[in-house]
Amino acid sequence: MQSFQLYERASTVSDKFYTHGDWQKGYQSLKQEFDYWIDDIEGQIPTELNGTLFRNGPGLLDVNGQRIHHPFDGDGMISRISFSNGRAHFRNRFIRTSGYVEEQKAGKILYRGVFGTQKSGGWLANAFDFKLKNIANTNVIYWGGKLLALWEAADPYRLDPSTLETLSKEHFNGVLSEGEAFAAHPRIDSSYSNAPRLVNFSIKPGLSSTITIFELDVTGKIVQRHAHHVPGFTFIHDFAITPNYCIFFQNPVAFNPVPFILGMRGAGECIKFQPNRLTRVIVIPRNPQQKGVQILETQSGFVFHHANAFEVGDEIVLDSICYESLPEVEPESDFRQVDFDAIKPGQLWRFHLNLKHRNVQRELLESRCCEFPSVHPTKVGRHHRYIYMGAAHLETGNAPLQALLKVDLESGERQLWSAAPRGFVSEPIFVPRLGSKKEDDGWVLALVYDSTYHRSDVVILDANDFHKGAIARLHLKHHVPYGLHGNFTFEVFLANS
Repeated sequence: MQSFQLYERASTVSDKFYTHGDWQKGYQSLKQEFDYWIDDIEGQIPTELNGTLFRNGPGLLDVNGQRIHHPFDGDGMISRISFSNGRAHFRNRFIRTSGYVEEQKAGKILYRGVFGTQKSGGWLANAFDFKLKNIANTNVIYWGGKLLALWEAADPYRLDPSTLETLSKEHFNGVLSEGEAFAAHPRIDSSYSNAPRLVNFSIKPGLSSTITIFELDVTGKIVQRHAHHVPGFTFIHDFAITPNYCIFFQNPVAFNPVPFILGMRGAGECIKFQPNRLTRVIVIPRNPQQKGVQILETQSGFVFHHANAFEVGDEIVLDSICYESLPEVEPESDFRQVDFDAIKPGQLWRFHLNLKHRNVQRELLESRCCEFPSVHPTKVGRHHRYIYMGAAHLETGNAPLQALLKVDLESGERQLWSAAPRGFVSEPIFVPRLGSKKEDDGWVLALVYDSTYHRSDVVILDANDFHKGAIARLHLKHHVPYGLHGNFTFEVFLANS
């Protein structure tokens, strides 16, 4: 993954379209909270673009100067960009999780992190301490009148969408128990029985793992919940849906908990990729009355993110970003010194899952290094033509994401907009033009870190034609550390005056 490569090793970069020094600066903490109208703009914000872009990611890469071991362990910070009548407003705020509040008060790290952050005092101070901080740092979504910050290992935090004030944990009227997981990759089925549904899951890993499926109606009520047991340990970050199925990739990994128990490693550092094992594809019916979980197998590989899936007869077609393996996080490493050349890039693959014959075929769709795929929101679970992704500037090799790539799966056309050499992009979000029937009629929004000025820009592209360049670049007064995921809502939220 661009901003969060998991493998760390020192490297000297030459003849690249980036420098390590420029890329590393995006990993500085942003400790201030801002609230202002964006006035420094190149181009023009489309007056038809009205709504709110919410983004989540680790805003703190240290606690009072004490560095965390990996960005995935950083405290969640929400950025909110509100578009209204050709203007835009920015606000950011840290999620006041109980762990964040405690550590800010203490001025030091008090919790172990999943990806290797340890309390001071060595392994003795960390041994047999299994209490993890809910960092709420991975995604944010507005659904059922509630703004929810998500981290897949615990329950969501509910925020005020206007002020971003942390309100409480969200347990959906007691359906979730305290600390129960609610994953960070929900999918919205906009065509479910003429009323949209949000579909999400949770994982309880072990020698046998439990996958629980949740479906929420438009009011935010959990109207369906069913659990399924699958053999083996599961390390699953994302999933895909179709009208009838939820699809999961059970990546071929093993988990040895002993170093974690003894305080020597984080839990994420105890996961080892198993290249000689096959990847399992778990297909679960969305209708709990329909019995029969199917497990198919395909070549070894590792998938963080799926673009989309759809059904064609007895077949499910699934487009995903696939890696050759899962690089490991080393205990004494520095994530800022990642050697991109030592890692095989993530690439876009298409998987054909034949449920009748129980086999899988796959084909490479895009060989360029890419991540964070996005499609038109009404195409989720349905046939799609276009995919928007973050991508490397060059066609070959592995590198930070510096460009936005549009892939036309019908014509084969590729459109690339690049922020190289000194810009680094985040996940693109496609926003459709209201009332349009064309799949690529709308805008692509992304945060871009500009190392020249150590600030971030909100970039707006015409989704139909990247060759126009950015139709607007909104220069923020500061940088936003590399983030993870976010969502757009057509509701406009501004702070109460």
